[in-house]
Amino acid sequence: MKIEIKGPIISDGEQWIYDWFEIPATSPSSVAKQMKKASNNEQLEIHINSGGGSVFSGSEIYTMLKDYKGDVIVKIVGVAASAASVIAMSGKKIMMSPTGQIMIHNASTSGRGDHNEHQHTATLLKTIDESIANSYRLRTGMSQEELLGLMEQETWLSPQKALNYKFIDEIMFDNEKILNSMSAIQLKNDGTLPQEVIDKVRNELKKMPNVINGMSLEPVPEVKNNEKEQEDKIKLLKAKIKLRIL
Repeated sequence: MKIEIKGPIISDGEQWIYDWFEIPATSPSSVAKQMKKASNNEQLEIHINSGGGSVFSGSEIYTMLKDYKGDVIVKIVGVAASAASVIAMSGKKIMMSPTGQIMIHNASTSGRGDHNEHQHTATLLKTIDESIANSYRLRTGMSQEELLGLMEQETWLSPQKALNYKFIDEIMFDNEKILNSMSAIQLKNDGTLPQEVIDKVRNELKKMPNVINGMSLEPVPEVKNNEKEQEDKIKLLKAKIKLRIL
């Protein structure tokens, strides 16, 4: 069964206004209404193209989909930004169009009042950011600090970056894995390689006889230093090519 998440993510009380003007929008009640049509916990296919909106409505929709007894497949067909990116994390399997985007950022609001009111609002927003990051953390396995750092920067994720960070499971239509290439490997915020890349390199090098950390353990005669050094470089180069981290 297909369910579309389109337009802004809004509260239940606003849905009738958007419906009246025939403007696409998504509220928790509109999603719940569609879910009730599903029979025998049939698979749900969620198509998302939304710039986000209400974080609390997004949280409610995310929770409903996560709590669903059947399989939930998410397809990001356009953009899944802000609250819509949280909804996207509900999928048992998440797929993304090769032309799609995911955007994550800090929660925001408008307000009025004295400095105490604004300080209270700032504290509340930080708490909301932590809650939002929980949905990303459960999906990606990244640390809270890494995710809050990406949110702080208002990070836009291409399909390759989303795949690398494990926000998605696959890029749609890329059966030959053309897009899942060397460019998919990205450095972390501090400029270091992801731990999984380092682990993959180590595992591949362990498969090579007499090689640890890219260097040969065999005795190297002085007269053949250059030759052995070149051989080690070739082995390491092959490992890099195989792991697609060049």
